Amino acid sequence: MSADFDVADLKRRMQSAIQSLKHELAGLRTGRASAALVEPVMVHAYGQTMPLNQVASITVPEPRALAVQVWDKGMVSAVEKAIRDANLGLSPTVEGQLLRIRIPELNEQRRKEMVKYAHKYGEEGKVAVRHVRRDGIDRLKKLLKDRTISEDDEKRLSAEVQKVTDAHVNEVDATVEAKEKEIMQV
Repeated sequence: MSADFDVADLKRRMQSAIQSLKHELAGLRTGRASAALVEPVMVHAYGQTMPLNQVASITVPEPRALAVQVWDKGMVSAVEKAIRDANLGLSPTVEGQLLRIRIPELNEQRRKEMVKYAHKYGEEGKVAVRHVRRDGIDRLKKLLKDRTISEDDEKRLSAEVQKVTDAHVNEVDATVEAKEKEIMQV
């Protein structure tokens, strides 16, 4: 019957796409400090490019401030440059091996810009979910062509794949909508 087709695997892959979306959205500024805000920053260190959290620890001492404790004293300037060049609108203050980053208030224009980024990430999430659906449908068509499953099974499983896809697309929409409310909150 449908032993060669696993809907649970498709669900897992779609859920993975949603987790990736949530990770991307966590990096969007909302006016409140969050370590996720600077986690995607890449630092040129030791002859290669590495994530900020591999050369420093990031803490949130206050609701509107971040502290980045650089482990290697020689990397402080590289970390500061990476944060400034990351186009996050942040400017760190260096105090020895500690970088203090004040999170400025977002103006209306910047908030709208952040919402656009959130929607862009949402579209990318939907595309990823649809790619998983396409892979599943293609697999079903191949199984039907190879006569491994019947036409009835193919139609039933296709409907199930579409139902799972719709649920995940709705979850993407809800996630983006929640982030939009968070960003627009003054």
